[in-house]
Amino acid sequence: MKITKFMNAVMMTAAITFGGGAVYAQQSGGSLVFLVQPEPPTMAGYVSTSGPIGLLGPKIYDGLFDYDNDGKMIPVLAESVDMSEDGKTVTFNLRKGVTWHDGEPFTSADVQFTIMDVLKKVHPRGPNSFKEVSSIDTPDAHTVVLNLDNPAPYMLRALSAYESPMVPKHLLEGEDIKSAKLANNPVGTGPFKFTEWKKGQYIRLDKNESYWKEGRPYIDRIVGRFIPDASTRASAMEKGEVLYAAYNAVSNVEAVRLNKEKDNISITTDGYSMINPMALIEFNTKEGPFTDAVVRRAISTAIDRQFMLDTIFFGYGNPATSALSSNFAATGLHAKMPHYPANGDVAAANKMLDDAGYKKDSDGVRMKAMFDLIPYGEDWKRGGQYIQQVLGEIGIQVELRYEDVPTWLKRIYHNYDFEMNLNYFYQLADPVLGVHRHYGTNMIRKGTHFVNSSRYSNAGLDALLGAGMKEPNAESRSAIYLEIQNILARDMPVVNLFELEFLTVYNTKLKGAYGSAMGAYSSFGDAYLEE
Repeated sequence: MKITKFMNAVMMTAAITFGGGAVYAQQSGGSLVFLVQPEPPTMAGYVSTSGPIGLLGPKIYDGLFDYDNDGKMIPVLAESVDMSEDGKTVTFNLRKGVTWHDGEPFTSADVQFTIMDVLKKVHPRGPNSFKEVSSIDTPDAHTVVLNLDNPAPYMLRALSAYESPMVPKHLLEGEDIKSAKLANNPVGTGPFKFTEWKKGQYIRLDKNESYWKEGRPYIDRIVGRFIPDASTRASAMEKGEVLYAAYNAVSNVEAVRLNKEKDNISITTDGYSMINPMALIEFNTKEGPFTDAVVRRAISTAIDRQFMLDTIFFGYGNPATSALSSNFAATGLHAKMPHYPANGDVAAANKMLDDAGYKKDSDGVRMKAMFDLIPYGEDWKRGGQYIQQVLGEIGIQVELRYEDVPTWLKRIYHNYDFEMNLNYFYQLADPVLGVHRHYGTNMIRKGTHFVNSSRYSNAGLDALLGAGMKEPNAESRSAIYLEIQNILARDMPVVNLFELEFLTVYNTKLKGAYGSAMGAYSSFGDAYLEE
């Protein structure tokens, strides 16, 4: 049975069909310089989903599929996929003649190893994405058969190069996956080969002359530049020194200005439809001042989400109303929850804390805390400053801490050495893929980035998360996720702030880079420069 029929039958997500890329009057050659902000901590996208890695990794590594802006699956390393009637057997037919950048052939053994020994074990989201995969058969070098314990149609939305990069078995087998040399000397099958990493300045990728897609890539070289200063990044875009900037590398206010003032600079919100980004606060629920859910609910109640969007992100986005993005309303999974006022209610938050016995001292302070901020630029610093101010109005005095990316990641996800942390997560195309990792007890994985750092654990919620993964009936699944959202609105281990709508700023001479739903996290194999 083909995928589209199965997906309609289970009614768990929109039907997926295969799509093709647009055809351009392209020209070859040239170098594409674009912004990568901040500098990535590693190039191991199979271990960490840190945003800057995604900007470069999918140019080097391929996935089995890509997705266009309409959600259609586009064959990449897999030419086709079939699913059994019961949804428990998924067969990928791999592309022939593909080689790794070191010349070794890409085979079904690489897919089997990537899923079973890498993604299911060390990737932040892989344990959920591929949870139902019990074993993988490789009857020949170009056929991969996934055997599932239960149907998992959401898995088919997790096969891009960013989400599930295929990695070389011959270079990782027998190695400690998290510390293997491949992390900073990547070898993939993608359109560009890793050439050089000059710390603090750039990463350079050169054209893969042996790429499996005939005539691709068009561009000779890609350079990801690291520019710490926000105004310098905007200036580099304005002067044409860089041609592309995504994920707020150029702030929204500067992006809108450049779009108005420069005929050769444009902006788009396309390229994020598979990402579903959500700004949020993570709390340490095991120790420190935020172990009481009442305090966490009061913080959520006090914050003016609309003010943050309007003043910091130039109006792009929507206030969060639940643990789930409102984008899931289309599949019946989202519901509005209490303690999520769009404009904040400081008086109500103060009353909640008063009623819970948290008294203010003579300086009006109930408690003190350290507030860590995601080190991804000025917008997040300003967001932290606003939250610091509003928390002061309810008697919570916080000190802001802003560190480099490796130090921040180690503090939050390795050492749990934090009290509250401003961050954003991708909720992706289904809650199983992007939301469950926040809250499941099985996702308390010390040393793994962007999972359950709050160490929140609730056996009842765990059972509901498990049921939500397996339930094929749309109405029943909606009921499950309604209960999940009710529990999380009560316990609040994570406070969602707002649904981000990122802007991509680009020079109009860059063509062919906008057809993938992965946006900046796509391969750029079809991109070219029009002189």
